[in-house]
Amino acid sequence: MRIGYPCVNETLDCTSSSTFRLASYTDERVVQTVATNLACLQRILEYNVERGLLFFRISSGIVPFGSHPINTFPWQHRFASEFRQIGDYIKANNMRVSLHPDQFVVLNSPDEGIVQRSIAELVYQGSMLDLMELDSTAKLQIHVGGLYGDRDLAISRFIATYQTLPEAVRVRLVIENDDRLFSLQDCLRVHEAVGIPILFDNFHHECLNHGEPMAEALKLAAGTWHPTHDGSLMMDYSSQQFGERKGKHTTSLEEDLFREFLPNVGDLEPDIMLEIKDKEASALRAVAILRELGRVPALPEPAA
Repeated sequence: MRIGYPCVNETLDCTSSSTFRLASYTDERVVQTVATNLACLQRILEYNVERGLLFFRISSGIVPFGSHPINTFPWQHRFASEFRQIGDYIKANNMRVSLHPDQFVVLNSPDEGIVQRSIAELVYQGSMLDLMELDSTAKLQIHVGGLYGDRDLAISRFIATYQTLPEAVRVRLVIENDDRLFSLQDCLRVHEAVGIPILFDNFHHECLNHGEPMAEALKLAAGTWHPTHDGSLMMDYSSQQFGERKGKHTTSLEEDLFREFLPNVGDLEPDIMLEIKDKEASALRAVAILRELGRVPALPEPAA
């Protein structure tokens, strides 16, 4: 079981998602920005490994305008060595990484332009994982998409688009149950049609479900992952921020709630992404709890 957090390290003095305005685009700015972002990503990974945080969601913005037609610079060739070195570090330290494309990635949109731009974004993000030479257990996480007034048709459109995706994208793609539109049961329908794994979100399941107990829901989601080419279940963890609208994530780990959740995991060993506002601060507290309970080992020496 590995614990992680998404994209931003609030302790370090760098960001891996620096960008610039589209109107300011130049190849030179791409080179400078990608170099800065990759250097920061390496620092974040080193910080995480030193503290036993072995799951990390990489920012989608490593390459500014990575899927935009304006970016014709051959960044894949220019930064091949840097990406490969980061991938080597990830593998040497038994880390797992993922990416979560932004909300504009909607494969079931009735607008063909949105669909094509979504596919281009998935190709771009997947290509970064390919450049790192990571296997298919490094995933791209998306939602089923919009409802558009017809659940069955929306699911059918997702399935139809999924079947047209490049194989390099399909082997990395997972879908997440959400808190308003598509429940775990909806995601299971998609899985049954095309075999896509389901990334389980406990908080979303609390907000939208069909009465499945948490432990049962976890097992259902875990059963959609092939241990060889998908790896173990990935899941997102959070809880409700007290006094806020339903579905708003907590700002910091509620340790009692996390401890109450863990028995639902049973003998599963999911990799858990904490979608909590204070990022690595909560992740460090969570991994300390798991270490106390014997669910994760003591800190190893980091590999070079």
